[in-house]
Amino acid sequence: MITEIEPTEALRRQHAGALLVDVREDSERAAGLPTGAIALPLARAAADIRGFAETDSELLLICAAGMRSLRAAAQLRDLGYSRVASVRGGCGAWRSLGLPWAGELEPADFLERYDRHLRLPQVGLEGQRRLQRARVALVGAGGLGSPVALYLAAAGVGHLRLIDDDRVDRSNLQRQVLHTDASVGDYKVDSARERLLALNPSLDLDTRASRLQPDNVERLFDGVDLVVDGSDNFPTRYLVSDACVKLGLPMVYGAVERFSGQVGVFAAGVRRGQSPCYRCLFPKPPLEAPNCAEAGVLGVLPGLVGLLQANEALKYLLGIGRVLDGCILSIDALGMRFHESRVTPDPHCSVCAPGRAFPGYTASVQACSAD
Repeated sequence: MITEIEPTEALRRQHAGALLVDVREDSERAAGLPTGAIALPLARAAADIRGFAETDSELLLICAAGMRSLRAAAQLRDLGYSRVASVRGGCGAWRSLGLPWAGELEPADFLERYDRHLRLPQVGLEGQRRLQRARVALVGAGGLGSPVALYLAAAGVGHLRLIDDDRVDRSNLQRQVLHTDASVGDYKVDSARERLLALNPSLDLDTRASRLQPDNVERLFDGVDLVVDGSDNFPTRYLVSDACVKLGLPMVYGAVERFSGQVGVFAAGVRRGQSPCYRCLFPKPPLEAPNCAEAGVLGVLPGLVGLLQANEALKYLLGIGRVLDGCILSIDALGMRFHESRVTPDPHCSVCAPGRAFPGYTASVQACSAD
């Protein structure tokens, strides 16, 4: 049975010469570690401990709450280390007692707010800092833009540029969860500002009550790393896609209609000839595309699609997982079915074909009052 000791006893023994070993993951140490402890994650403890201690050394194992340190102590005991103990309550108890602590790397709000990200090895401190440096343009603050904006802001994307010239209508409230009844008649970007900054006051939020047009699209996308398209009409999608190709930006696409939706990533702007653009999927608008105000949409569907768009944006910014680059994920909300299909780059695409000069912005943006 592994001996458990209180943090104060561990500190006393450390001062007497025992080695304190922090077995948390590297990503968990963004908030620092007990003063004088060595960092040796549980997965490496058994293999690497010999570089720090002899078998007759006294070892004190500490983790976040006291469970992994018990496992680490058992592993080391099996290797012949007989003087091992686990610190009861882990780093949580250590800090609550005000015991010596070193190496806090970020402000307390950052560490507390993003604690669950920092625990993920795929994100960790460096990944969270990467999100903090990221600059994302979001076209639309409606049905798709609402969940995208909320989750990117909550996730810690540092700069969010929100572009929408529409005002809140009561018919929006069935699905556009950024807005409330009190904001009916306000610009959507103004309504969104209040909600997003209440969620994350550290967000650098740049709101533009502007309609995306050929003569302003490059200015509105200037300096961003990624564009999320939450628009509701074909002319705007073509304009967003064309600008992303010209400016070398990835585009996260989403669309909804009635009970079905689509999500995908078009990265022709950064991987020309290897990734498609939106025109590779739809060279021309479908002839019978319903008017966005007439078709109707199940209220939860834009939420579902928008969450998937936010997921793709975060994966792309972090460089983790498999991004839907050149893939369309189709969602049937009634049948609760998902289908993924490939979109190959069109070697004859009028915009993104390798070596083709940019033809100019040929699609005019036409307003659509609802999404």
